[in-house]
Amino acid sequence: MSRYVSFRDFDWVLLGFVLLICGLGVMEIHSATLHTKFAGSDVKQIYWILGGVGAMFLMSLVNYQALLERIHWFYIAGVASLMGVLVFGTKALGAKRWIKMPGGNHFQPSEWVKLILILAVARYFAEMRSRELSWSDFMKAGAIVGIPMLLVLKQPDLGTALTYLPIAAMGMFLGGLQWRQGLSVFLVAVIGISVVLYVPAISHHVLKGYQKQRLASYENPDLDPQGSGYQVKQSMIAVGSGGIWGGKGSQTHGAFLPIPQTDFIFAAFSEEHGFVGALGVLLLYFIVLMRLTQNAQTAPDRAGTFVVMGVVAVLSFHILVNVGMVVGFMPVTGIPLPLMSYGGSSVLFMFLALGMVMNVRMRRFVN
Repeated sequence: MSRYVSFRDFDWVLLGFVLLICGLGVMEIHSATLHTKFAGSDVKQIYWILGGVGAMFLMSLVNYQALLERIHWFYIAGVASLMGVLVFGTKALGAKRWIKMPGGNHFQPSEWVKLILILAVARYFAEMRSRELSWSDFMKAGAIVGIPMLLVLKQPDLGTALTYLPIAAMGMFLGGLQWRQGLSVFLVAVIGISVVLYVPAISHHVLKGYQKQRLASYENPDLDPQGSGYQVKQSMIAVGSGGIWGGKGSQTHGAFLPIPQTDFIFAAFSEEHGFVGALGVLLLYFIVLMRLTQNAQTAPDRAGTFVVMGVVAVLSFHILVNVGMVVGFMPVTGIPLPLMSYGGSSVLFMFLALGMVMNVRMRRFVN
């Protein structure tokens, strides 16, 4: 570590707000899992948070420019790990997403690939000499993100694969995306999605059965209220029953809301703390995003800006999709709420990403 780098430049305010969100998450996990077979998940979550904070400090000490110089090796390792999942992965609920490790733990490579893609996209656009994105640059950046995305879709894990898109989108936007390119991609995406969803011969080969059911339930939750639409219906009931100040959490504690400590933790929190509590959590996320954006503006170089804004893109996407899913505005995709949802991989990824942000911030005065 350079002698010019000091923890005095660490963003302690950002860490404070992040830990506050984590604390609310632990509190809700404890409440939601009390008297269930998942009791004790809050203690495990605390361990993951402590491990994440330690990983964040370690990540902040490794010069991000050294990571960028070696990103091609990390990228190769990331793609190889995703291929390893398809060959050696453990199958659960019809999908191969994890590699079983010694001790009974499971490793999910698709989470860590997000970090690699943030660095890879940052390096690619930081080295561009032109301030406008050419179609060649567009295709190359798309390939960097597209290859891992296709491997994750093969698992299949649509939710995680979708989280790679905002990394590419943010990089292209900051890299000089022209409006004609943006419009063209938007139109192609709309046509492609429409074909996949509404042409039976194609959707049969592209979408899995459970994905079709989720999309059908999104369009009409009452179509299968006891099956594929059950989670969404119960989530919306839970959010609505919270009122302004919150209630007793009958949906959550009555086990009507399945596994509320994971993807639907925002519904459980909203039921117990009402509109005011939900708005408070969203305000905390907004403060964190604004603080991250401020760090991007003070980055020592172009690459640092792209790294921090890549983290902003992923975090924003997670929040938008998860909250939208909980209130029925978006289909269920299995994307957790960052820092609040129970899960080791999600927590560690987020803290490592924040470690990269701190890494950039602590070197803003280094020549």
